[in-house]
Amino acid sequence: MSEKQQQVVIYTDGACKGNPGPGGWGAWLCYGSQEKSLWGGENPTTNNRMELLAAIKALEALKRSCKVELHTDSQYLRQGITQWLPNWKRKNWKTAGGSAVKNKDLWMRLDEQAARHEIDWRWVKGHAGDPGNEKADELANRGVTDPEMTQETSD
Repeated sequence: MSEKQQQVVIYTDGACKGNPGPGGWGAWLCYGSQEKSLWGGENPTTNNRMELLAAIKALEALKRSCKVELHTDSQYLRQGITQWLPNWKRKNWKTAGGSAVKNKDLWMRLDEQAARHEIDWRWVKGHAGDPGNEKADELANRGVTDPEMTQETSD
């Protein structure tokens, strides 16, 4: 990591009331003593789309290349980006079974954002008391009821 590269810790989560239904995404970013909370939502959508959008929006919020520790409770997101994505791209966005990859538009956006950073993708068990995951869950649920993307920053 170069001296200019910053290390950021991110927690992301998605929520959906019905699947499909009204959904929200949330991301909590921490850099030293600085914190940023992001959230937003869509209707109708799916939980998987909100999980992806949370990671995309968090990475888009970073103004320069960073070393990132990204925590998610979504195996779909973590396995997709770390294991499945290279094969999907090689097979022209087809799954191992030959069908079209679901949420291709978001996977492409996530791939583009992830390429800008050095990311350690970490899975955390949801609803198990992890403070960062609980904060991301709260933000995702806020996105369901307040879907216009908003952010709060604190030092």
